[in-house]
Amino acid sequence: MVDMATGGRTLSIEQIEQRVQEQTRARRKRDRRAELIYPVLTGVSLLVFWEVATRVFGVPVYLFPPPSVVLQATIANWDLLLRESWITSVEILAGYAVSIIVGIPLAFAIFRWPVFSKSIYPLLISSQAMPKVAVAPLFVIWFGFGLVPKVLIAFLIAFFPIVINTVMGLAAIEREKIYLAQSMGLSSFDTFRLIRLPNALPSIFAGLKISITLAVVGAVVGEFVGGDGGLGYQLMVANGSMNTPLLFAGLVALTVLGVFFFWIVEVVERLCMPHQEKISPPTV
Repeated sequence: MVDMATGGRTLSIEQIEQRVQEQTRARRKRDRRAELIYPVLTGVSLLVFWEVATRVFGVPVYLFPPPSVVLQATIANWDLLLRESWITSVEILAGYAVSIIVGIPLAFAIFRWPVFSKSIYPLLISSQAMPKVAVAPLFVIWFGFGLVPKVLIAFLIAFFPIVINTVMGLAAIEREKIYLAQSMGLSSFDTFRLIRLPNALPSIFAGLKISITLAVVGAVVGEFVGGDGGLGYQLMVANGSMNTPLLFAGLVALTVLGVFFFWIVEVVERLCMPHQEKISPPTV
C-alpha cells in the first residue's frame, strides 16, 4: 500500500481515490441543480419584469399582452392548441426523420468518396443559400396543401447541420488511432465501426440537436405558406384577427415543442454515450 501525507495525515491511495470520487459526485449534483435552478430563476425574473412593465406603462393588450393574459388565452384555447400542436409535431418529426435518413448516409458518402464530395458539396451549399420561403410555394404547387410540402421544407432546412457535423466528426480523429487499428489487423469496416464512428458520435449528435430545432422552423414555414392546420397556421389566423394573446400562446406552444424534442434528442445522446461527460460552460 502506498501512503501519502496530506495535511499532517497519511492517506492511502484508496482513500484518495474515494475522496476524489465523492468530490466528483458532489460537483455533478451541483451542476445538475444549477442547470435547473438558474434557467428557472431567469425565466421567472423575465416574466415578472414583463408583467410589471406592461402594467406600469399601460401597454395595450393587442400590442404586447402581459404573461397573465397570455396564460389565460392558453387555458381558454387549450384544446385548439393541443390539436394544432399534434399536427405540427407530425410535420416536425417526419421532416426530421427524412433529414436523418438522407443526411447521415449522404455524409458517409461525402467522407468516403472525395470525387462525390467535390461534386455534391457545392449543391449542398446552394440549397442552404436559397431562401426556403421562396421555394415553399413551389412545393405547394407540386404537392398540394397536404403533409408533403411541410415535410419537405422541414427537411430542406434541417438536414444540412446533420451532414456537415457528421462529416466533421468522421474526419476529426487522431491518426494514431487509425495506425493502431491497422497494426491490430482490423479491416476498414471494423475500423470504421469500432473507432471512427464512436469517435464521431458527439459531433453527429450536435448536428442532430441543431437539426431538430430547425425542423420546427421548417414546419412552421410550411404552414405559413400552404397550411390549413397546425400551430403556424393558427399564428396566421390569430395575427389576421389581431388576437395577440392567442398569437403569444401559439408561440409558447411552439417553444415548448422545440424544447421537448431537443430534450428527447439529448436523452438519446446520453443513452448512446453514457460515459461522455457533458461539457459545461466555464464558470468565473
